[in-house]
Amino acid sequence: MNQRLIYPFLLALMIFVACNGETPKNVLPVNTMKVVMFDMLKADEWYARKLVGDTLLLKVKEDIPLYEQVFAVHKISKKQFFDSYHYYEAHPVAYKELIDSLESYANKQKLKILKK
Repeated sequence: MNQRLIYPFLLALMIFVACNGETPKNVLPVNTMKVVMFDMLKADEWYARKLVGDTLLLKVKEDIPLYEQVFAVHKISKKQFFDSYHYYEAHPVAYKELIDSLESYANKQKLKILKK
């Protein structure tokens, strides 16, 4: 094959692979990731409320055990969560979809509580 044809072909192949749009298998799908992130935010909120007015407020936040509980509830590992999060951070379009989905999910949860 002519060298002048190889380079454009390789470039086109790399662009196709990069833009394929498929999420790697080890990355949590958006619908799973949004729920896990929502639960982690709720754990943070619970922890912050627990410390209001407490002298422990100045200590280092120890919410890691709470996050471990969230991972256990969703049957995922810490590594799986952070690998997924880093994937979304590195892919702006997918990250925006995740954040928009998380916001929509949070609003639906809020409406459920208000209806009760």
